[in-house]
Amino acid sequence: MQRLIDKIQAEAYVIDNRIVKVDHFINHMLDTELVYEIGHRFAELFPDATKILTIESSGIAFAVATAFQLDHIPIIFARKRESLITGNNVYSAKAISFTKEEDTTIIVDSEFIQSTDRVLIVDDFLATGSALNALVSIVEQAGATIEGAGIVIEKRFLDGRKVLTDKGIPVHSLATITAIRDNQVFFE
Repeated sequence: MQRLIDKIQAEAYVIDNRIVKVDHFINHMLDTELVYEIGHRFAELFPDATKILTIESSGIAFAVATAFQLDHIPIIFARKRESLITGNNVYSAKAISFTKEEDTTIIVDSEFIQSTDRVLIVDDFLATGSALNALVSIVEQAGATIEGAGIVIEKRFLDGRKVLTDKGIPVHSLATITAIRDNQVFFE
């Protein structure tokens, strides 16, 4: 998606040749027009989804934008911690955050995903694939079908895509970073 790539090139900051800081338009403050365009593109790519699954919190905006384009299908977000209202029947999986460098167990109430669902996984970043693999595990625990994964920004050089494509899951990234060198971002 050229508009996204142009915005990253013009406005993103690189930290330690490893982190692409886009929090002023992707995951802390949002460029709502761009979010809408991203949702529209994911809906075009995955028109048969019946539910969207994301992880709190950065993927939620893109999931909402996509759901509106797909006739307002339900969105489920995996929680990063249990609360007093969490039921006993949950699907859970471990994920390692690339930017926070910490393990998290994500959970989804089992009543929210049925075996008849066709689930689109949406997330802001794909790096090592740990978070997405955890989301895939949750869908598999439910016995549902995975339509694919819609990724806003992928760091292809970290091989996270392989985790999904080895399982036969279609992955579509809107901006694919092939390298970060000398504080510059290079795209596919």
